[in-house]
Amino acid sequence: MELIGVITAIIVAIIAWKQYQTRKRRQYLLQKYNDELVVEQIMRRVIWQGMTQEQLIDSWGRPVARDQKIYKTKTAETFKYNQTGKNRFGSRVQVENGLVVGWSQK
Repeated sequence: MELIGVITAIIVAIIAWKQYQTRKRRQYLLQKYNDELVVEQIMRRVIWQGMTQEQLIDSWGRPVARDQKIYKTKTAETFKYNQTGKNRFGSRVQVENGLVVGWSQK
């Protein structure tokens, strides 16, 4: 019976720690963006057209790989996530001039 109590206490502590970390991250994002809707979307790991490159990184993390092309009037980048093989990725996000313009997921 003692072992079950110890395991339960450890599980409760882990859950409390994760909840604390979530609240702390939400507070940081609210200070950074000052917009409840944006923070809620980022916390849910949602992406949308028009979100900034920085918001994308806050939502999905740093990409595994990035391609960049610089044109006269714009900079086009592809952020690659979820690597499944050599130069194969489950998700690709297109960013132009620092804003998300589209994405594909396999």
